[in-house]
Amino acid sequence: LVFTEEDKYGLYSNLLFKYFLAEGVVCGHELFVASAKEHPDNILKELPAPLLDDTYRNELGEEATAVKSEDFQDSMKIAWRYQNLPKMEASPTSTKFGHYYDVSKTMPPELFQSRNWHSFYLPEELSLQPKMKTCNMNSAYTRLLQSIQRIIYQEGFDGSDPQKKQKNILRIGIQSLGSMLWGDDICSSDTPEDIHSLTKFLYVLRALLRKSLSACIITVPAHLIQNKAIMERVTNLSDMVVGLESFIGSERETNPLYKDYHGLVHVHQIPRLNSLICDVSDTKDLAFRLKRKLFTIERLHLPPDLSDTVSRTSKQDLAESAKLLSSGCGAMAIGKKHLDF
Repeated sequence: LVFTEEDKYGLYSNLLFKYFLAEGVVCGHELFVASAKEHPDNILKELPAPLLDDTYRNELGEEATAVKSEDFQDSMKIAWRYQNLPKMEASPTSTKFGHYYDVSKTMPPELFQSRNWHSFYLPEELSLQPKMKTCNMNSAYTRLLQSIQRIIYQEGFDGSDPQKKQKNILRIGIQSLGSMLWGDDICSSDTPEDIHSLTKFLYVLRALLRKSLSACIITVPAHLIQNKAIMERVTNLSDMVVGLESFIGSERETNPLYKDYHGLVHVHQIPRLNSLICDVSDTKDLAFRLKRKLFTIERLHLPPDLSDTVSRTSKQDLAESAKLLSSGCGAMAIGKKHLDF
């Protein structure tokens, strides 16, 4: 169970959500797409197009050429003492894992239509069945759990029963869970009526995932949920928790230190299944950027301090020292400053 905290405007979390589904299509997995905002048919139509090995090498070659030209231009600006330092490896992993996708193109319809996929669109489900509410859980979550359970049992993903056909993986994608569109009020009040609906839903869902051949990704507008107790429970009920922080509308968007990135990736929790201790990553400072065609997650490393910044700082210090000298009462402060240095 992968729990993804949406960025403020939901742009990059939605892209990550579609990456998860597109990987399932390319690997031949079955899909289950649930949403209360966007129809699952439209979500599948907007999946990014996969890059074949040859196309991927060409894209990497073009990106590498662009990076080299930028490095050559930057080398004229960086101080000479930084030029001979070894460059940090940007990618967290050095080996190719999974597939890569072109975000400027959509997946051919015949590719995902050839796979078995199931949809759950809440407005349609509410029109088909009367309102129901069981075990202090709202009707939307109850219907979604029943639909997931039915697919797992009927399509042969139940791990407890002998498989009568070739084994496969079910990829479950749930969009913007916990929002008002799902009938949940935890985002609108400090004392919501269905305060335990989301946690109960995740508890039952995780039990279904444990005994079935399935994996699930959920996006949640966590920035709208002000109740820290609920967020802690949700984190404990998830296997992996990742947060996306976009620079859109923030001070970092215009900060020259972050000019190469579009946001930060916060890894709050990583899976620790069947283990007494969890794996610890070698780096926690991750950032993402949307290139011309690729969405990449890289190690965050800030550029060295440029000379003009240092000169401005030194000029300000000299101006302050001149003011102290002119006032005749700053000799003790300047002397102490030199001793500390």
